[in-house]
Amino acid sequence: MDQPIILLIVAAIVFALVVGVGISLRVNARKKGLDDRRGIDAEVTGELSIDDLAEVVEKDKAEARGSEVPTEPASRLVRLRERLAKSNSGLGRGLLNLLSRDNLDESAWEEIEDTLILADVGVEPTTELVDRLRERVKVLGTRDPEEVRGLLREELIKLVDPTMDRSLADTGKDGDPSVILVVGVNGAGKTTTVGKIARVLVAEDKSVLLGAADTFRAAAAEQLSTWGERVGVETVRKEEGADPASVAYSAVEKGQADGSDVVLIDTAGRLQNKRGLMDELGKVKRVATRPLGEGHEIDEVLLVLDATTGQNGMQQAKVFAEAVDITGIVLTKLDGTAKGGIVVAVQRELGVPVKLIGLGEGADDLAPFTAEGFVDALLD
Repeated sequence: MDQPIILLIVAAIVFALVVGVGISLRVNARKKGLDDRRGIDAEVTGELSIDDLAEVVEKDKAEARGSEVPTEPASRLVRLRERLAKSNSGLGRGLLNLLSRDNLDESAWEEIEDTLILADVGVEPTTELVDRLRERVKVLGTRDPEEVRGLLREELIKLVDPTMDRSLADTGKDGDPSVILVVGVNGAGKTTTVGKIARVLVAEDKSVLLGAADTFRAAAAEQLSTWGERVGVETVRKEEGADPASVAYSAVEKGQADGSDVVLIDTAGRLQNKRGLMDELGKVKRVATRPLGEGHEIDEVLLVLDATTGQNGMQQAKVFAEAVDITGIVLTKLDGTAKGGIVVAVQRELGVPVKLIGLGEGADDLAPFTAEGFVDALLD
């Protein structure tokens, strides 16, 4: 073979090797630098996959509203139901065991009544439930565990009342923000709950503004501001001891100017036996919506109740209902020693639904309440 041909072949081989190495290095470099080069050029030229773009969007949204991305409310329900099942299983299992007895005599039915009353269901709702169960069990003549469970589930759901509207009034009217007032006594976890409600709303892509109208408790405004900062929500606040109504007014005024979807107002943890403080709560409610014009009232008044307080919590609920028109209940601490029957009792007493339920200390341990989910958790 002629020497020029040999040299040409060698040159071709070397060239191919160089090109191959170059391509390999370029591919590896692109893979290595992908996470660090999510710039506009990369997005425009299509170098990012759909998953990469989705990740970029979520990252940008998180940076825009704060350092944390709240859990979607729908996914919270599964986790909260698991916790509720663990904490309140004694009630459901106790009832199922009693109803599955071979001989359901008068003594057994009394035990069923006692179980329900001890679970804070209340005497009147308990009597209704037991009367209906007695009639249905008698007619069907069954002791099959699955059939008994089905009967109990149906009657408990009726008692919790799935027909109540449990949606939050988080949509304003005529371009104005929705105004939600949150009330409750000290110790119920009210300010923390306001922060958690803000997270629920942010997870639903609502723009939220917080109003720190609890100006009497030291550090309440700071606590609320911290909750807001975590998800990029601003807090309107004034100095300690300022007029709570003026804070509420300023928050709604700013919410309207900013085009916020929801203005969420925290109030002082008022002692239910302090008439002057309850009157002041009424003042906050009257003043808050004045920036929105004549005839615009508070869209939602949520009462935060500690589920572990039982009948004491019921007395608190009555007093608050007299001071302001409660539109919904938020039950906190419905874990550990809490008894699920308080849901039935408070709804029956006030005629308003439990809208949100909290089962833990975590930032996203608050979720929308559903009658079916609650009962299924009790019976799991």
